[in-house]
Amino acid sequence: MRRTLFLIACLVSVPFLISCASTSGTPPQAITVSVTPPTASVIVGQMNQFSATVTGTNNTNVNWLVVGGAANGTISSGGRYTAPATVPTPANITITATSQADTSISGSATVTVTANTPNITVVVSPNPMNVPNFGSQQFSAAVSGTSNTAVHWEVDGTAGGSQQFGYISNAGRYFAPSAVPTKATGSGGSTTTTLTVTAVSQVNASASGSATVTLVPANQSAEPLPINLGTSGGNANDSSTSGNTIACCGGTLGSLVVRGGAQYILSNTHVLARTDLSPATGGDPIIQPGLIDANCNKGQATNVANLSQYYNLETGSGPKIDAAIAQVVPGAVSPTGNILYLGSSTDANGVPLPGAPNGGPGVAATVNMAVAKSSRSTGLTCSTVFSTFTSTSVQYQKGCGTGTKFTVNYTGQVDVAGGSFSAEGDSGSLIVTQSNADPVALLYAGSDTDAVGNPVSDVLNFFKSGSNSVTFAGAPRINQPVIGCTLPLKPASATLTVPAATGSVEGLQRAIAVRDAHVAELLAHPEVQAVGVGASYDSPAEPVILFFVTKGQLRTNLPTQIDDVRTRIIEEDVFSKRGALSASDSATLEQSAPPPQLIYSVPDAEVARAKFVHAAHADEWMNKAGVQGVGIGSSVDSPGEAALIIFLIRGDSHDPIPPVIDGLRTRVRESSRFRAGFGDTAAQHACTAAAAGKLQPKPASDFQLRP
Repeated sequence: MRRTLFLIACLVSVPFLISCASTSGTPPQAITVSVTPPTASVIVGQMNQFSATVTGTNNTNVNWLVVGGAANGTISSGGRYTAPATVPTPANITITATSQADTSISGSATVTVTANTPNITVVVSPNPMNVPNFGSQQFSAAVSGTSNTAVHWEVDGTAGGSQQFGYISNAGRYFAPSAVPTKATGSGGSTTTTLTVTAVSQVNASASGSATVTLVPANQSAEPLPINLGTSGGNANDSSTSGNTIACCGGTLGSLVVRGGAQYILSNTHVLARTDLSPATGGDPIIQPGLIDANCNKGQATNVANLSQYYNLETGSGPKIDAAIAQVVPGAVSPTGNILYLGSSTDANGVPLPGAPNGGPGVAATVNMAVAKSSRSTGLTCSTVFSTFTSTSVQYQKGCGTGTKFTVNYTGQVDVAGGSFSAEGDSGSLIVTQSNADPVALLYAGSDTDAVGNPVSDVLNFFKSGSNSVTFAGAPRINQPVIGCTLPLKPASATLTVPAATGSVEGLQRAIAVRDAHVAELLAHPEVQAVGVGASYDSPAEPVILFFVTKGQLRTNLPTQIDDVRTRIIEEDVFSKRGALSASDSATLEQSAPPPQLIYSVPDAEVARAKFVHAAHADEWMNKAGVQGVGIGSSVDSPGEAALIIFLIRGDSHDPIPPVIDGLRTRVRESSRFRAGFGDTAAQHACTAAAAGKLQPKPASDFQLRP
């Protein structure tokens, strides 16, 4: 719980003397420090985790110390103690944690270093375990071979856990995140993955036991009627058979739309209409859950709608979309348009309730817009719009795990940052704003770094019939955010980092030479305090000339590139060094400024400037080898400036990317191939498929899933 501190300014008549009296009369609380565990036995060369609890101050940081120095072992700033290689004399040593708020206050623990190496075993239970997202699970550790049965807990190798994989208490209570973690498939996309809860013996760090945890969002379950959306579903005929093997597919039933008084489920063509295969006709049953979650048996699912209309991916005219609608079976779908986890409040257990999006036509995406989606595979995820007006090419495959491949070229798309924002099976989900759940885009494809959606305006316009417009079902949501994106255990995509800049030594030498040739004119700009060299964030393999400029001071037309070397701007009130800086001094000075963001907001005037450049050059770049997209986003090298985003296919050869095109900075975004509707029919122990596309399970022999 966050506490609010009220500061009361008190005035006195004595100059230069300021004092305040407490209105409550409560004396300040004494600071205390306690160390857990208070005693431990550690084998030579092994480790043990300690923690410090500080009370009486908001500053809970401590400084750790091993009394007696390195001969008695070492301890990290996080409390991880490592015993020395031999037993010290005496074998009992003291570890202290000293309050940083008051260095006169400390706590301690006693460690006995031993040479004995008992045969210790640790068994964690239950194992394996399915845990719902937003849920919790108590784990226990049975330790044998020692009288000290204490353990410390880790989640996927991190002591105490993490935001992405969830946290675990000292007592073994695991708290799951809201989103299912993902990993790269190795074939161009992201797939959901399991995680590991581990108990490590405090006597011998090499002795540990683990449990495999699978996060299972409610989106995959069979919903009671009337169903909420954001759930597993698809065409009842979306399967393929080869010999004695059957593969079945599914995606996400994304949202509810209204046309002429009738209600329809909105999802993708490749989810509801089987990638527009000719057998997909009006009236095809749309089921919940999809075949993927019904053991490939449509008899275990419920018919909730019937296919009504879809965009033909191969023959449809522009603007191209991947969208289909299915008319709702009366009573089968919540008429409010509720989507799982999308509500603005939680239940008694802190789990977000279902909620409808803001009804109406939706809104246009903007760069750095905070967005969310709820879908079959990853549950609720939250992220940020990376680029808009994006031209891109997306690969498809006809059929469920079979059929020919083809490519669809799109324009004006919305790109959302983060490979963990979506995974196989999330296609068809509705991307909304985090602030009011305004519909923004329909998710249909992705790579290992991004997700791609059709703007909702293009989708709704396609399904308009005469004077009957199409709108999203839902109630007004003013100041009613998607609460799941604000909870302590935020979805994995909520925190996005900038890829490391990795300029070469040769590149830095070139940047120094160019900088030195122009140093007098560069330092003549009044806002420039120093000029250095470093690596670009817009194109991480390239060098840059760094401008260290006064924060808030009017810019005097600083160059975006100098002799084909990119420039980068770093703002701060005052920098400690001036003039022309070496590479090492530049790196030191960089550390004094705030770290860069992955995405910055872009003013309307900058977007308008970028649109002219995009219109003039997007087609040209889309026809170049290795390029799979061109969009409008933000520069990291110059926050506040727009950039022409060039999406490259990782590993493919491509032409050099110029630092500037028609006065607009360029930014490189490298990833796996954008794909949708692909499948991998190899047998495995979990349902799999293509990047952000239709999900496919392990093949089944005689219609039975393989173990």
